[in-house]
Amino acid sequence: MDIYQYDQSLRKRGFRWVAGVDEAGRGPLAGPVVAAAVVLDKGVRIAGLRDSKTIPEKERESLFSLIHSLAAAIGTGIVEPGDIDRLNILRATRQAMAIAIGNLSVTPDMLVIDAVSLPSIRIRQSSPVRAESISASVAAASIVAKCTRDNIMREYHDKYPAYNFRKHKGYATREHLDMLRLYGPCPIHRKSFFRVMSLELPF
Repeated sequence: MDIYQYDQSLRKRGFRWVAGVDEAGRGPLAGPVVAAAVVLDKGVRIAGLRDSKTIPEKERESLFSLIHSLAAAIGTGIVEPGDIDRLNILRATRQAMAIAIGNLSVTPDMLVIDAVSLPSIRIRQSSPVRAESISASVAAASIVAKCTRDNIMREYHDKYPAYNFRKHKGYATREHLDMLRLYGPCPIHRKSFFRVMSLELPF
């Protein structure tokens, strides 16, 4: 399927500004959840655009730059670990998405969101499963969210080098779990996540 067809079908129904919305960082044990909203104008095509999870890091960074140069509008939203612990990860994800939409320089009239609805946002929405594989704007948003979050985790690596965040970006790899057992959680770990919380429980 042509990844541009879904958004084009929405434009044919009269929606001028279609914003794709996606997040990065729901699953990790550390760091923020980051959402992005991207509006691609009619006729804009970006070679190689697809779901960020299927793209090697170097290519993803190149696409990130292309999206920033070609998109009609981009917004990002970041919710930090302490707020994730306070809200829970689903509510934090929705908050990050709402912030990203609010940071767009245009007001969208249709949102395409990857498998999440935003009841607090009074804009028409479509929430197909695996939207990043069928919608160009969501694929672009997935790349922007992923690259933005990866850059944040590289900065955290410099602050907390013992955990090697630069490599695993806070996900629950064997290395990360070993470092957690050795050093305990640092300030950017999500204390409400069981695999972090359980390390503080008696064995």
